[in-house]
Order: sequence, then C-alpha cells, then structure tokens
Amino acid sequence: MANAFDLTGRVAVVTGGYGVLGSVITGGLAAAGARVAVLGRRREPAEARAAELRALGGDARALVADVMDEAQLRTARDELVADWERIDILVNAAGGNVARSRNDGRPIFDVPLDATEEVLHLNLHGSVIPSMILGETMARQGKGSIINISSMSATQALSGTMGYSLAKAGIDAFTRWLAVDLARRYGDGIRVNAIAPGFFLSEQNRGVLVNPDGSPTPRAQTIVGKTPMGRFGRPEELIGAVQWLCSDSASFVTGVIIPIDGGFSAFTGV
Repeated sequence: MANAFDLTGRVAVVTGGYGVLGSVITGGLAAAGARVAVLGRRREPAEARAAELRALGGDARALVADVMDEAQLRTARDELVADWERIDILVNAAGGNVARSRNDGRPIFDVPLDATEEVLHLNLHGSVIPSMILGETMARQGKGSIINISSMSATQALSGTMGYSLAKAGIDAFTRWLAVDLARRYGDGIRVNAIAPGFFLSEQNRGVLVNPDGSPTPRAQTIVGKTPMGRFGRPEELIGAVQWLCSDSASFVTGVIIPIDGGFSAFTGV
C-alpha cells in the first residue's frame, strides 16, 4: 500500500521548530515528504535544524520570526510563499512554561500577575497569532491543516501550573472555534486540530522529574502511577499523530484534541 500519511510536495511551517518537541515534529514531517520551514526567533538554531533535516534527505529552510510579532510573521509568510508558493501545514509548537509563573511551594497569591500574563501570551497568543497570519494563506488556497499543542493541564488541575493551564485550556477552545469557522467559511479543505501530549521526559523538565542520582522525584512517581502504561512518553511518539492529522487520511477530522499520553487522561488513579 502507498503511505497513507504521505505529505510529499506539501509545505509545512513549524513554529518553535528547533525546540524539544518542535525538532521532533520537523523530522516527522520531513520524513513524510513535506518541505519544512523551521520557524523561530533565532536564526542560528533555525538554520542548524534545517541543515540537519537536509542532511537526512529532507527539503528544509529556516524562517526567522517571533510568534508574537505580527509584522515579523507577515514578512516570514510572504518570504516563504514567494519561494515555495504555498503553505499547507502549520504546527504551533512554540511555547513552554515560565518558571516564575509556577507556584510550587508558595501560595498562588504570591505569583506575580505579569508572570501569569507572560505564560498566557507565550502559549496562547503564540499560537493564535501565527494561525491568523499563516492561516490566511490557507484560506486563499482553500486547503490546509493547522495543528496546535494542547496539554494534560488543559482539562485537569496540575499543581504549580495555573498560568500554563489557563493558556492550554484556551488552546483547546481556540482549536474548536477556528476549526468550525474555517470549515464553514472556506470549505472542508481547511482543518484545525490539536494534540495533547502527556508527560515526556526532556532536558527542560528533567530537574523536576529526576533526582541528581537518577532516581524519579515524588512528582515523577505520581505521574507514572497515574499513567496506565507506566512510563513517560518518548518525543518521537508524537510523530504518527501529527503525520496523520496533516495527511489526507484525516480529511474528515477537524476540531479535535487528541491525547498522546499513555492513558493518563483516561485514568482517575483508582
């Protein structure tokens, strides 16, 4: 059988494309045949990731813009369309928690309000703005797929992460809203979905989940205990869902948030 998730000839933009999850997603899209634009604020790491993809046989380039700067995004969009003629896929992978917005070990009232605002802007506005600007190109084409990144914290209260949870709950609402609006206005060729990763061990969260001696922290033990599969996810386990949602195999799928979490969201812990 031909590859059901084939993306040959399609143009994909991945924001935060040189980050932990973004790098994995760029690799998965390139492996499926897409031409990949690695978008981020810093040119050097974006160029480096694009070079890695080209060395593996992919077609990739860097695209420099801040996801919260409309003017930069419009310039980047126009530059890409001038070179590659279209935009078929947008994955909003830019984001992450802001350390000073966490309230581990302190009352929530002690968290600076501007820290909560910062994490909201990064994770919610940082997906809304690129979707508005790059999605406009998809609307003109009458075809495209947008994928947002949700989280387990969007539907459950995870300690220490109020601002991040608010942002990700907003991502879920935005995903559904945009999916409905674009399909009704521009037809069934434009789809908007999200993936909700469970807990993946990375360099960003290693200090929270792993003790200096390599043993799991109490938080890590709690997470694994509530994950039926009994382990953390591996970043590459996100690739299949992303490839599927971007491909014609998911042509009747829009407005959904797909957990990739080892069963975490299905289990009450009892």
